[in-house]
Amino acid sequence: MSSAVEYLGFAAAACTTCSFIPQVRLVWRERQAQGVSLSMYLIMTFGVFLWLCYGLMIDAWPVVAANGATLVLASSVLIMKWRFERGGAAAPRA
Repeated sequence: MSSAVEYLGFAAAACTTCSFIPQVRLVWRERQAQGVSLSMYLIMTFGVFLWLCYGLMIDAWPVVAANGATLVLASSVLIMKWRFERGGAAAPRA
């Protein structure tokens, strides 16, 4: 594969992966995830996991890197949603 195609893949991966960062920061800062759809994030996280497996199987490192990072970010939102909705959150610091 040409390096231009690899760079395009990494650029696309960076954009889609970084799109999760604002949601992670917002949920963390506000210590609540009431507006986050549990079913959407469960399906999305599972799909990202499958993409990660696919990338590993075909040795496509842009796919692996993007989906590995996205899996961490999406899972973080799910974990925070579960924790905060069960009263495990500390009060936000001023």
